[in-house]
Amino acid sequence: MGSKIYVGGLPYSATEAEMEALFAEHGTVQSARVITDKFTGQSRGFGFVEMSTSEEAEAAISALNSTEMGGRTLTVNEAKPMAPRTGGGGGGFGGGGGNRGGGRGNRF
Repeated sequence: MGSKIYVGGLPYSATEAEMEALFAEHGTVQSARVITDKFTGQSRGFGFVEMSTSEEAEAAISALNSTEMGGRTLTVNEAKPMAPRTGGGGGGFGGGGGNRGGGRGNRF
């Protein structure tokens, strides 16, 4: 099983192929993924790389953290597991109706 690496500070023009080439200098890259906005498709400036071994991942982190790519400083470290998302959201439809009939009330 490989080790997943978080890569922040990517230039917005960075491609998965460029990330893969950058990390391949330090070992076998199993996958490289640039995270994009789901509505616009534009890069969000970060991504993930998965290396074949934890030793290769450590070597890549040591070599690439705080280096520059496309004029931006990279933050490269071990990816942390995604925190479970709890329900949240949803907000209700608040407030009651009250009298909306022009001041006369509801007469039948």
